Order: sequence, then structure tokens, then C-alpha cells
Amino acid sequence: MTNVMEKPTARPVTPLGILAQQLETIVKAVNEQGNLSAEMQVQLNFAYRLAAGLDPYLEECTTGESAALAKLAEKTATEAWTQRFSEGATVKQLEQEMLSGHVEGQTLKMFIHMAKAKRILEIGMFTGYSALAMAEALPADGELVACEVDPYAAEFGKAAFAESDHGSKIRVELGSALETLDKLVAASESFDFVFIDADKKEYVQYFHTLLDKNLLLPGGFICVDNTLFQGQVYLAPDERTANGEAIAQFNRVVAADSRVEQVLLPLRDGLTIIRRLPAY
Repeated sequence: MTNVMEKPTARPVTPLGILAQQLETIVKAVNEQGNLSAEMQVQLNFAYRLAAGLDPYLEECTTGESAALAKLAEKTATEAWTQRFSEGATVKQLEQEMLSGHVEGQTLKMFIHMAKAKRILEIGMFTGYSALAMAEALPADGELVACEVDPYAAEFGKAAFAESDHGSKIRVELGSALETLDKLVAASESFDFVFIDADKKEYVQYFHTLLDKNLLLPGGFICVDNTLFQGQVYLAPDERTANGEAIAQFNRVVAADSRVEQVLLPLRDGLTIIRRLPAY
């Protein structure tokens, strides 16, 4: 018998995904038990369809990903991440849910076009989906520096970049993100666009380093992933994990910093767009 690896089902990691899953469980229980009025069952079923239908509709209405991105997403989804533990890596376990995905990838790509960015810094590359999406929007002489702590993920991404016409625009820096940032500072490098999707407990340090050491140019943009963190940031503090509390703190720090202006979008697990004011 031939063993065929089945594509693992991604667990919900966004507020909307978690909400839809919770509603699905409730709807099934209610429909089986029949302990609600017909009107309440209709309303509950409608609430579930409203929540569950949004993400698929966003996918449907968003420009399709390139063939290279689709291949990378498929390869990431079918990789046996639970068996991959890179010795010495700060990421204890890699998982397919770390992938930015189609809609967020196209959002970042659109931002690069809108900002006319030429120098991009990515803090937290994973398998390189978001890096490749942004690189597709860079001009031929643009460059993206991608920081990744896990050697296996870095090599996974490099292999995908080698198969894309835009992969040559990407430079991968392996190692601790904070150490890499210090190295970039020492080399007097600067960027007009930064994407952060790495260790949540270090988000505040990344933010301060980018501004305090002028890695981000005045008028430049930072996009930060997971800033809703499964809804934990707006739930009670005792319902937060350590990462959820770290993101809640990060959001407070950014909101109080007079050097920037920002907006938090409810895209996937939360995407914050930060603009460094020209005067700073």
C-alpha cells in the first residue's frame, strides 16, 4: 500500500477564524439538541455563515497569487513541521499557520507598490512567502533583506526564491533578529519599508531599534503582523498568553509614541500600518 501524505488542516489562529469555529460547534450542538426556538436557530445559523463566509470571500475577490507563491504556499502546507526542530533555534516549533498567506501577501505587495519602496526589511521570514510577495512588487534595482532565525526555514525559503524571477532581490540574514538589526545599523543600512512577523516578545525592541537607530527612514512605513493576536489583546488580561500580553504591550507602546501614526486593520490576525513622521 502506498502512503499518501494528506494536507494537514490549518487550525484557526485569527479572531475571525476562532469565532467561526466556535459558532460552528455551537450551531451543531443546537441543531442536534433542538433546544432553541426555530427563530433563534435561524439567527444563530446566520451568525455562523456571516463569520465563516468572510475569509473565503476575501480570497475570491483578491488578485490571485503568482505561480511561485502558490507553489511555496502548497509546499509549506504539506511540510511535516511537527518533525522539524532546528537545534539552537529560538522558534521551538514551526507550523504552517506561520505563513502570511494569499490575502496578506497581496496586501503587502500592494503596499510596496503604493509606497514605491526600494529597500525593504523583513523581520521574521519563515518560508519566505511574504518576502517573495513583496519582492514581486520591487523594481529591478530594489532589495529586500529578510531576517530568519531558523536555519531550516531559511533554506526552505532560499530554495523557493531560486525558482522565482524575483528571488534575486532577496538577501537572507540568518540569526537572531536583534543581532541582525545591530549588524545592519553598524553597516549604516536603512529602509523605507519594514515588515515585522517574528518573536512577539521582542516586538517592542524591534520597534525602538528601527526608530532610535534610524533603520527606518523618516516617512517610511512599518507593517506589523499578529497585532490582534487571536483576539487576546482586547480580552481580559487574565485570558492572555505571554505572547498575547506582549502584543497588547506593543500596541500600547506604538499608540503612545509621538514619532509615528498608525492604524490597526482587522486583516487575518491583525495588521498594523505604522508611518514614521517626516519630522522624526
